[in-house]
Amino acid sequence: MRILALAFAIAAASTAQKYDGPRPPKPDVPYLLHASNLVSTDVDEAKEDKRKDGTAYITPGASAKAKTPLAEPIFLFETKSIPPERLSLYKLDVKSGSREVYFFDNLRKRKDSAKSLRLSAVKVSPGLYRLEPTDPLPNGEYAITPADSNTVFSFTIY
Repeated sequence: MRILALAFAIAAASTAQKYDGPRPPKPDVPYLLHASNLVSTDVDEAKEDKRKDGTAYITPGASAKAKTPLAEPIFLFETKSIPPERLSLYKLDVKSGSREVYFFDNLRKRKDSAKSLRLSAVKVSPGLYRLEPTDPLPNGEYAITPADSNTVFSFTIY
């Protein structure tokens, strides 16, 4: 009788963990989750611009096409070649019609460098992750980027 109860509990737990929501149409691209709809983030290559005291990474356009009103957006990310733990979230500054993030080389100014915002990744099914910032984000332009890559996945919070 105990074995039957244990088998039933294990079966119930395994069925409770199955994800049946929307799935991203493309792997390795974060999608904003709006109710049961997925909105692709803007996929761009940031141009690296070396300056005298650091490096700027510039994305064209003053605003991303992917927009959300949520201060704590949820993303679905199906991994194929980019592990979710390599993703970082940055706030972008709008300058001269482009969006940029700046990293200072100088040790004294390094405290003013762009800092990665905390992003949690929770596995919801094999190869599928739910990404969320750990703190609410103010309105503005943001990008998720894999480490050691100039690929950016941009979005706007309004």
